[in-house]
Amino acid sequence: MEFEITHPFHPWRGQRFVLSTRKQNWGEDRVMFYDAEGRLRSLLASWTDVAAPDVFIQVSAGRSFMRPDDLATLAALIEQIERSHGG
Repeated sequence: MEFEITHPFHPWRGQRFVLSTRKQNWGEDRVMFYDAEGRLRSLLASWTDVAAPDVFIQVSAGRSFMRPDDLATLAALIEQIERSHGG
């Protein structure tokens, strides 16, 4: 089975590879494949066309690159950094 890298900012976007395996690695759904040099690589399955389409990405139609949950997490991290630096 082949898959395509679909992440808009990945340098291999649009390239197709043969799927070696798909599994949970580091707590993430990942695809494993061999690159042109024969090295085993892995990517998030959501960065490929292997995964089911992300509903958020479909609805936002490219208008937003971050989910609301991601923005809330980022805001909490910024607040934590500011507190740790006396801000």
